[in-house]
Amino acid sequence: MKKIFLFLTTSNVLTLTSCTTYYIPVSSLREQFAGIDSTKLKTVTVEGPALIGIMQTKYYYLANPVTTIQCVDKNGNPHQLVNSPSIETRFTYGQKNKKKIFYFDRIYVGNDYVYGVESRFIESIISSIPLDSITKIEIQDGHKRFKYIDN
Repeated sequence: MKKIFLFLTTSNVLTLTSCTTYYIPVSSLREQFAGIDSTKLKTVTVEGPALIGIMQTKYYYLANPVTTIQCVDKNGNPHQLVNSPSIETRFTYGQKNKKKIFYFDRIYVGNDYVYGVESRFIESIISSIPLDSITKIEIQDGHKRFKYIDN
């Protein structure tokens, strides 16, 4: 599934960007996070846009140590994504197909749940989803202007 977004830059030049959606089976998510719990998270430095204005700002937070994400495309072909602060993960779960979005570097798996911080800026907004209730895991690079620095 490809989505095309249009952006106008300050010089009024039209720019196109594309976000390809990949998928992670729940069993693969468990494998990729085997041995990684909240004690294995590492402090990272991320450069990104300021909350106000156009300057770059440094952010510090705990992230999982996964460097390469194993996923598949819509046809089931294997693909690898390099983990970055702009990788977004959408979980569909429960009988009512609820959706929850986390940044991939802010999740970990433990005690039959996936845990994630919902905000890049507010550490205390943490949610959990029972792994056995997850029906789909979608992953894509949101092309946000965040990047790791010296990690």
